[in-house]
Amino acid sequence: MQRNKLITYLNNYLRIADIKDYGPQGLQVETNNKTVKRIALAVDTAPPVIRAAADWGADMLLVHHGILWRSVERIAGPLGERVRLLIQHGINLYAAHLPLDAHPEVGNNAVLARMLDVEVADWWGAPTGVSLGVIGLAAGTPLLADMVAKIEQNLHSQVRVLPYGPQNVKRMAILSGFGADNIAEVKAIGADTYLTGETSHANYWAAADYEINVIYAGHYATETVGVQALGQHLAENFEVKIKFFDFPTNM
Repeated sequence: MQRNKLITYLNNYLRIADIKDYGPQGLQVETNNKTVKRIALAVDTAPPVIRAAADWGADMLLVHHGILWRSVERIAGPLGERVRLLIQHGINLYAAHLPLDAHPEVGNNAVLARMLDVEVADWWGAPTGVSLGVIGLAAGTPLLADMVAKIEQNLHSQVRVLPYGPQNVKRMAILSGFGADNIAEVKAIGADTYLTGETSHANYWAAADYEINVIYAGHYATETVGVQALGQHLAENFEVKIKFFDFPTNM
């Protein structure tokens, strides 16, 4: 598949131009390789990830966390190493950060909701003007312990729970990645249980203050689902091969 055709499709499908982010999203590194047959999927862009993708023969690395954040003053140091590796191996880098969190079909939060049988009723949390998180009813009003077990089974992650809400999960809010400072917000929109990724000491007592269950499943683990869903979507619609490269940070 021609790279430019794929980039155009991804940009439109993910609404790259419409969703403000902390750095430019979409195609971040363009190489001389103009044909994409193999797409490596990953959460982060790190040298071990790039080398693994190169060994597999990837033409593109599609990630959640790219390499361009805020202002970039020079292509040197760790950033330079990543760029050199990508160009050396002819791997185009495509990043989708907030656009992938926000996507209603393959986004991290929408996919997590489907995995956990949470029927999305609304979207919330808009740090740059577009809502990223979801909230909805948990099918069957499961016990908190059963919901935790389901999360661990689906994400292959050991979670941490602050059980300050009801024993049964009824209305659940989900925000992948770092959402520890959103506890008051999810309580205000009616959630009794909140799933997010990364924990925070500064926000520990907020769960007790607002009498809500907070489940921390890991920043990395909660953001593995979006790139895989997006990759599957591409494989079903185009003649490309996909492979997810799992490099957990346990964070």
